[in-house]
Amino acid sequence: MRYADESFLNYQTLTVTKVKKDYKVLDEEVRKKDARDKAKEIVGGIVANLVLAFLSFLVLFPLLFMICSSFRSTEEYFARIAYMFPKNWFNFDNYKRIMVDLNLISGYKNTLIIVVTVIPCGTVFAAMSAFSFAKLKLRSKTFWLLFLLSGMMVPGAVLLMPRYIAYSTIGWIDTLYPLIIPHLFIHVGTMFFFIQYMKGIPSELFEAAKIDGCSTFRMFLQIMLPLLLPAVAAQDIFWFMGIWNDYFAPSIYLQTKNKTLQVLMASINQSFSGSGQQTVVFAGAVMSCLPMVIVYLILQKFFIKSMSIGAVKG
Repeated sequence: MRYADESFLNYQTLTVTKVKKDYKVLDEEVRKKDARDKAKEIVGGIVANLVLAFLSFLVLFPLLFMICSSFRSTEEYFARIAYMFPKNWFNFDNYKRIMVDLNLISGYKNTLIIVVTVIPCGTVFAAMSAFSFAKLKLRSKTFWLLFLLSGMMVPGAVLLMPRYIAYSTIGWIDTLYPLIIPHLFIHVGTMFFFIQYMKGIPSELFEAAKIDGCSTFRMFLQIMLPLLLPAVAAQDIFWFMGIWNDYFAPSIYLQTKNKTLQVLMASINQSFSGSGQQTVVFAGAVMSCLPMVIVYLILQKFFIKSMSIGAVKG
């Protein structure tokens, strides 16, 4: 009996020892696998960051070159110095010349007049129209919505000549009126964008407000408009960029005076082309981009959110 117990104890000891060895080997293999996975993750992260850094550099290099060149003097430009960084980072002669001597301030003023006039009025009327189509019971509203949207199917180039003749007849050529008046009351693309956003807002809110005696205009002003602010901010960012960068329409309707920023910059660039004074043009380009950068930094959360508006939700 004692030999049997000793054999059993020896067997148990051998089994436990083997299990410990197997566990130790398994644990070592798991640690090696974790170490390999961690190394792969680190290497993959480094490679991904390097690729992203390289792509970011390619995207930002023109902007960096533009900013650095705007501080370079004309002598540096004529000397064809290989490096792009200026000798004096506090050389604001180019900015003074482009803003004062070349009167870029007038381009700023005219463009800001269009932005400040068109965007608030156009946004309000587009939001009111969208509220009518999205939440109110109107007769034949589907027909009128399709009628308005059909205007988006007509290319702008087709209407260019009739518009120019009409504006010339009433004396609007070489004024800001063709760039302001047609866009004040309704912008179909913005209206359609608001309609899609409003359809995601529960109609029960407005039905309850109507039962409580709330008027239609009050429902729009106190209920819909606060809920619509993210869509308004997102849409107005794109609208602001479109007006600020618009060159085609102002170049058609503005001939001698009241030039907008982009038309004036194109004229300055054409005048200085090949003259060795491109540093002044770079300074003007920096001043042209500055408002858009500021607007984006202030409203970037709405800009990013606008990318997901209208997306499919699970």
